[in-house]
Amino acid sequence: MQLIFATNNLHKLEEVQSLLKNHPIKSLKDIKCIEEIPETSDTIEGNALQKARYVNQKYHVDCFADDTGLEVESLGGKPGVYSARYAGEHKSSEDNIQKILTELNGIQNRKAQFKTVIALIVNEREFLFEGITSGNIIESPKGLNGFGYDSIFVPDGFNKSYAEMAFEEKNRYSHRAMAVKKLNQFLSNF
Repeated sequence: MQLIFATNNLHKLEEVQSLLKNHPIKSLKDIKCIEEIPETSDTIEGNALQKARYVNQKYHVDCFADDTGLEVESLGGKPGVYSARYAGEHKSSEDNIQKILTELNGIQNRKAQFKTVIALIVNEREFLFEGITSGNIIESPKGLNGFGYDSIFVPDGFNKSYAEMAFEEKNRYSHRAMAVKKLNQFLSNF
C-alpha cells in the first residue's frame, strides 16, 4: 500500500519515515501538491482530518496527516491548535517560543504536554491515532536539534529538552513517535 503523508515539513517527514520503515510513504511534493492545505479547525483532531480529507479528495490517494499542539496547563491549554502561529500568522518558531516564555514569566506551574493526532484515510475510511508526551517548559531554550518548541520542552523523566536529544532518542519518546507507532501497528494488521 502506498501512502501519502500530507506534509511539506521535512523535519516531520524525516521523523515519520524513520518510524514507518515497513510502509513506504511519499510526501505532498511527490504528488505535486504545492498549495497551502487549509488548517481552520479549532481542534488538533479537526486539523489533522481536514488536511487528510483535502489530499484524499483532491488527489484521490490514500493518505495521512498530522497536527500537533503544545498545551501549557497554566495558560489554559494554549497555544494548542494555534501552536505554529501562536505569535502571529507570519512569525517564526523563535517568536512563538519567546511569547510562551514571556507569558510564563514568574509562573511556577510550567507543566505542559505535546499532543499529536494522525488522521489516516485508506479505502475511504478514516482512523485517528493519538500520542501525548507530558513534561515542563524550561525558562530558556536549550539545544540545537529538533524544531518548533523542542528547545523549551523537557519531557517527564528527562533532564534535557527535546532539542538536546539525538534524533533517535527523541524519536523513541516523542508524542509524534507514539502516534506513528500506533499508525504503524494498525497498518501492519490492515
